[in-house]
Amino acid sequence: MSEAVWNKLQGLDKPTLKQLFDADSGRLDTFATRFDLGEEESSTGILFDWSKTHLDAAHVAAFEELAEVQDFAGRRAALFAGEIVNPTEGRAAEHTAQRGVGKEESVHLAAENHHRMAAIVEAIHRGAMGEVKHLIHVGIGGSALGPALAIDALAREGAMVDVHVVSNIDGAALEQAFAKCDPATTMLAIASKTFTTIETMTNADSVLIWLRENGVEDPYGRVVALTAAPAKAMEWGVDETRILPFSESVGGRYSLWSSIGFPVAMALGWPDFAEFLDGAAAMDVHFRDTDGLANLPLRAAFADQYYTRLRGCQTRAVFAYDERMALLPDYLQQLEMESNGKRVTFDGQPVEGPTSPITWGGVGTDAQHAVFQLLHQGTNLVPVDFIASIAPGHDLAFDHHRILLSNCFAQGAALMAGKHSDDPARAYPGDRPSATILVDDLTPATFGALVAFHEHRTFANAVLLGINPFDQFGVELGKEIARQIEAGGTQFDPSTTALLALAGIA
Repeated sequence: MSEAVWNKLQGLDKPTLKQLFDADSGRLDTFATRFDLGEEESSTGILFDWSKTHLDAAHVAAFEELAEVQDFAGRRAALFAGEIVNPTEGRAAEHTAQRGVGKEESVHLAAENHHRMAAIVEAIHRGAMGEVKHLIHVGIGGSALGPALAIDALAREGAMVDVHVVSNIDGAALEQAFAKCDPATTMLAIASKTFTTIETMTNADSVLIWLRENGVEDPYGRVVALTAAPAKAMEWGVDETRILPFSESVGGRYSLWSSIGFPVAMALGWPDFAEFLDGAAAMDVHFRDTDGLANLPLRAAFADQYYTRLRGCQTRAVFAYDERMALLPDYLQQLEMESNGKRVTFDGQPVEGPTSPITWGGVGTDAQHAVFQLLHQGTNLVPVDFIASIAPGHDLAFDHHRILLSNCFAQGAALMAGKHSDDPARAYPGDRPSATILVDDLTPATFGALVAFHEHRTFANAVLLGINPFDQFGVELGKEIARQIEAGGTQFDPSTTALLALAGIA
């Protein structure tokens, strides 16, 4: 049935952005929506402006029909009910329960785990483990990208503990962290769902060696484990009192809200981390209880599918006009491409058409002097998301922030309007889409809502495509071959064999 809807979508007229604005004086009211966190007039919120995309009433109606055909309401209900929504692994996906929205038993378990985590965080801050100035957090994938993003966004100043997130197995990454830490006041957090991830466990071993070689008599006494496999952590040597578990039903790239967020709570303090969870929960409730175009993540997914499936766009760009969100494009790369970079449907059949676009981006205004040439005048059509904050993240003269936001808004206007010139080299075609996400202020609550918005946007896209966003078998084959190389005795292709010999690891 979805094929018929896609055929209908393909056959619809595609007006230009100028035509859409000229034809509808209320377009801004329809496609630019404020999301408030709290009921007071002074509460902070986020504006989601999708008016500069090519969505119109006809396309929205067809996409809403597609959502119905793909059982969006049923898939969404299953997600929040804690049912199996990851059939290839036979798992639920209960990251929303970590925020207090989901199956009652799962919400209760998450609250218990958070209570345990809060007690440890607050005890450390009070000095129960001696003076702690630094935390080295080792993980990879979602166990590192999420914490690194949240700490960089929310704890640049006044952090209660100096946190260094290390994911790369390259020893240079650890050495950089060592150079900034005093072993006598440093703790180690090991973030691994299975407590077997080779990069993470190798890095953890090296941190223990560094602590021991620098006078720490009991390095294991400085370790906190963040895992869904507590028995493995105890076997490795972590004391049971310093193991922070989370549920097997929480996927890695969705795990920031669980004990994987321990380093965020260490940097911010528990009250701010709780506010971060509450902001995400507010977006959960909106996504769960709102239908059609009014549902902000689903609206964004409609636009995503318009450009990927109907206009052939292979990439989507994200530019944060806020230095604090510099890591957001990196985070979204994993969230979106690991979730939706699939080639088969929910029931294992080949997908007809493209799935996830390539997510990329950078920071404004730096990116304007690097990649915006292609966005404005290149032959690739690239939908763009601009993300900014009305309140600045610094105490310098307001000129800095005024110029920053002026550039952000100018880029969206220029992409849409373009500019005619008799000189082809100076002509801008225009009619190029963008969306703008504008927070009142980058607080733990607004940032939590922003991250949760992108999680639900990713899920909504998956439902429209009929794919499973919660497995990631595509990352396994390379790891398997790496293990074969380590074990030795396997014959590879001539190129790989020559490279191994040249590097001296054959």
